Amino acid sequence: MMGAVHGPQGQRHILVADLGFGDAGKGATVDRLCRSGGVAAVVRFNGGAQAAHNVVTPDGRHHTFAQFGSGTLHGVPTHLSRFTAVDPLALAAEADHLRSVGVPDPYALLGVDRDAPLTTPYHAAAGRLRELARGAARHGSCGMGVGETTRYALAHPGDQPTAGDCSARPRLLRRLRLLRDRLTDELGPLGAPPVEACAEAYTAFARAVRLTDGTRLRELATRGGLVFEGAQGVLLDEWHGFHPYTTWSTTTFGNAETLLAEAGAAGEGLRLGVVRTYTTRHGPGPLVTEDPELSAALPEPHNGHGRWQGAFRIGHFDAVAHSYAAEVCGGVDALAVTHLDAPRRCRGLRICRAYGIDGALVERLPAGPPGDLVRQAELTGRLLRAAPALWDTPGRDPRRWSEAIGSLLGAPVLLESSGPARQRVNDLRSMGKSKYLSGKGSALSV
Repeated sequence: MMGAVHGPQGQRHILVADLGFGDAGKGATVDRLCRSGGVAAVVRFNGGAQAAHNVVTPDGRHHTFAQFGSGTLHGVPTHLSRFTAVDPLALAAEADHLRSVGVPDPYALLGVDRDAPLTTPYHAAAGRLRELARGAARHGSCGMGVGETTRYALAHPGDQPTAGDCSARPRLLRRLRLLRDRLTDELGPLGAPPVEACAEAYTAFARAVRLTDGTRLRELATRGGLVFEGAQGVLLDEWHGFHPYTTWSTTTFGNAETLLAEAGAAGEGLRLGVVRTYTTRHGPGPLVTEDPELSAALPEPHNGHGRWQGAFRIGHFDAVAHSYAAEVCGGVDALAVTHLDAPRRCRGLRICRAYGIDGALVERLPAGPPGDLVRQAELTGRLLRAAPALWDTPGRDPRRWSEAIGSLLGAPVLLESSGPARQRVNDLRSMGKSKYLSGKGSALSV
């Protein structure tokens, strides 16, 4: 079904965030938003090369987007903001695959903020060594060095290699050597390539892409709508997630709203939360509604056991956790509900509306201020003792599931997906949501 995304008056931009632990369908959602034009760029606003946003086109092409925006197959440019960690080596491999699925010159569609931190083989090696040292208490790292990139930047402000350094070889070499030596002194041999080899690849990267400054987003915003594509999920947020099973990244809408304000469009973004009809997560940490029997009924063609992340786990839809996610990210304007074919494939799929924790019925998880990791760790401890206590069973009709999820999370459902390439966009005007009506020329056409 073709239609238009109608944002609030004057709103032309869409901010996309996953309200779970990741893997809810952000890639397919962004791909759908970009399908019919009107999008000037996809802006990545957190995370790095560990993103795995799967897009399957109607003609059967498949690509797992990591750093390129998920609108690339439609020729939509990508802007990697300063809030994303850039891995040029992983980017080259991704560009190669994009060429194989019909994108002739992926780098021509890519712009990178000079201040974006650089993820290197030294970061990846250090992150893996730290995870191995945790033994049975592993956090579920992706093993790609994105968290280590943030950790190093915080520990050594001013020394973190950046994308801009790739065009300034002397500074790049100095920072890479300092990074390698510090991490080696702390953790031992890293088993990573020589600095000179990395520098050679990074200078080639700088020649291939467009390195930009802070004015680029304002320029893009004057050309059309922007789609801000988040990575991972709000329940993994560095401040609001279930510590310590979290990411070193702000996964809420916060970074996207900062960038939008800097582009001169503060408040002009529709906040779109993405959820599946069931709840999933990679690796260790709380998953209150986990049901091992669902794995056989709902096989995952693009997700499985990861060497560093651990097992891919499946549970029933967790309205308590997803409502918490919506609250800590400041609320959502609309929802994208994916995997609406699952209730028909799995008769026993349900919605958990409340937990039992230490003999008490819990229908809502209270949100706390950012930065209180002791509080978040205590919340994690409670969730590890929780069990589902109150259920809804919408049945097998996708419409009932869409209505139930929208009602529980307090937002209209804008986009519905029943498969990797089967999606429809709802007209929020027909749902009585007048605040979503757009002014002339202000809607993203999808």
